[in-house]
Amino acid sequence: MKNKRKLLETFENKYPKRDYAVTHKAPEFTSLCPKTGQPDFATITVEYIPDKLCVELKSLKIYLNSYRKDGIFFESVTNQILDDLVAVTKPRYMLITAEFNVRGGISSMIETEYENPDFFDEELF
Repeated sequence: MKNKRKLLETFENKYPKRDYAVTHKAPEFTSLCPKTGQPDFATITVEYIPDKLCVELKSLKIYLNSYRKDGIFFESVTNQILDDLVAVTKPRYMLITAEFNVRGGISSMIETEYENPDFFDEELF
C-alpha cells in the first residue's frame, strides 16, 4: 500500500475554542480479505472533536475509497484510518468505528480511539 495519508486534506476550524463533535459516516467502505481476496463491506464512522483542523469530506471519500483493492484485515484498516486521520487533523479526540458486514456467519465491529493528552485530564475519565 502506498502512503494514503497524502490523500487527506484539511481546512481551518473556525471555532477552535469550542468543543463540538463532528460525525461522518461512510456506509459504502470496501476492502479485500487478505486471505481469500473477497470483498469486505463496512460502514466506517469517524467521530471527532477538532482542534485547529477539520478533515475535508471529498478527500475523506477519496481516501476511504483507496482501500477498495487492498487486502487488509479489519483490525489493521480501522487502526490505519485512525492513525492517518489523527496525523493530518491533530484532533482533541477521535473515535473510528468500523462495522463490517456478515462474512462466514460472523459480523465484526472494530473501534479504536485517540485522546490528545493536551486536552484531556486522565482524572476526569
